[in-house]
Amino acid sequence: MEIKTVDKYNMRKMILNFPKQFRIGANAAKQVCLKSNTFLVPPENIIICGMGGSGLPGDLMVQLRPLDVFIHKSYGLPPQAGIESLVVCISYSGNTEETLSAFSEAISKRLPVIAITTGGKLAELCKKHKVPTAIIPPPYIPPRLALGIQFAALLQILTNHNLLPKNFVEEILKYEKTLNTGDLEEKAKKIAKKIYQKIPIIYSPKQFRALSLIWKNSLNETAKILAFDNYFPELNHNETVGFWNINETQISNKKLLVIILRDLQDRTQILKQMKITKDIIEKERVQVEFVNIQGKTTLEKIFSTIILGFWTSYYLALKYKVDPTPVKTIEELKRKLKEE
Repeated sequence: MEIKTVDKYNMRKMILNFPKQFRIGANAAKQVCLKSNTFLVPPENIIICGMGGSGLPGDLMVQLRPLDVFIHKSYGLPPQAGIESLVVCISYSGNTEETLSAFSEAISKRLPVIAITTGGKLAELCKKHKVPTAIIPPPYIPPRLALGIQFAALLQILTNHNLLPKNFVEEILKYEKTLNTGDLEEKAKKIAKKIYQKIPIIYSPKQFRALSLIWKNSLNETAKILAFDNYFPELNHNETVGFWNINETQISNKKLLVIILRDLQDRTQILKQMKITKDIIEKERVQVEFVNIQGKTTLEKIFSTIILGFWTSYYLALKYKVDPTPVKTIEELKRKLKEE
């Protein structure tokens, strides 16, 4: 099969170039900051508003600041948003109606707000209301693959406000040279081969909850297949029961594949739960595969695993002979919403 005949937009090049995104995002946000007198003390919390690929930077930020970061993926603002909050609205296109709704509510309530976007309506509103904005430059790529740019911009913005130490930005900028996406490509081909013609269920440890979600989203959007996710140890208090005595009445056990993203440096009890869970599920003749999370630091573990997931979804799309880039059903939904 000639890859170019399926991958019409050259997603492979986008994945190979992923580490270059960090510098682009950090540079776009370098001067983005609220007025110096906005917060006399650090904000009570950080509200990150974004949908789909533009919401993923917030999911990752929770890994770094789990107690005071709230992700909002809907219209308006969550109850945690108040005058002492910092609201960050992220919309890659600038036209996501849920995020525009959150932005408008933040403006109407006179809350401190910052935006990250490539342009669109959000950029226009930011200019009108004089809201600090990180404008992502072209060339534009699918939002789910622009995660590096958007996350780096978010990191830089929080660093500008002294809400994160500078070493986080310094670390991800080094990945432009040290994070070799090509090294993960062959490993991903093998995983894609195992997933082919099956419904994947992605599990991760709680501290890397966002990784199983990102894998699921990527499999949905890139490979155009159903996929599901959950995390340890919560899933062992409900979901594993669903594998008991699985039979053809619901779905063939041969049609399922469980992938466990495992950090070998995790606490012993979580690793023990993962092993026991694998044994329990395999007794029901459902295939289970461990995928070990690689890296020395939290950010390195996060992004090496994300890139592995991108590659896996990409090669699965090729096996199904579907173009990995377009997301026609999402585009149709947005078009019909505008028509109403």
